[in-house]
Amino acid sequence: MAKRSRTDLQALRNLVSEANLILTTTRLPEGRAERCQELLDSALSLADHLLSIRPAAVLGRTGGLKTAQRGPEYFRQIAAMRKERKGGRPRKHD
Repeated sequence: MAKRSRTDLQALRNLVSEANLILTTTRLPEGRAERCQELLDSALSLADHLLSIRPAAVLGRTGGLKTAQRGPEYFRQIAAMRKERKGGRPRKHD
């Protein structure tokens, strides 16, 4: 996640936290404040989870495995196409 996105997510988490704090001191009819507080608690948990994970690390594991499955011949074909200015990737032969 980019630094700016992480900062934006932290700001959103702070806003939700403040709204949750305000609702703890408010009484609304028909249990609305309690329900709103439950939703904000869920939003806080989700924001905390999103702040704790590192997306690049999660995606990096999969990318390396896919590259290894293709093997060196696949990349030789792509390089040969580039040299001959054919472009693109080789067609799949199912």
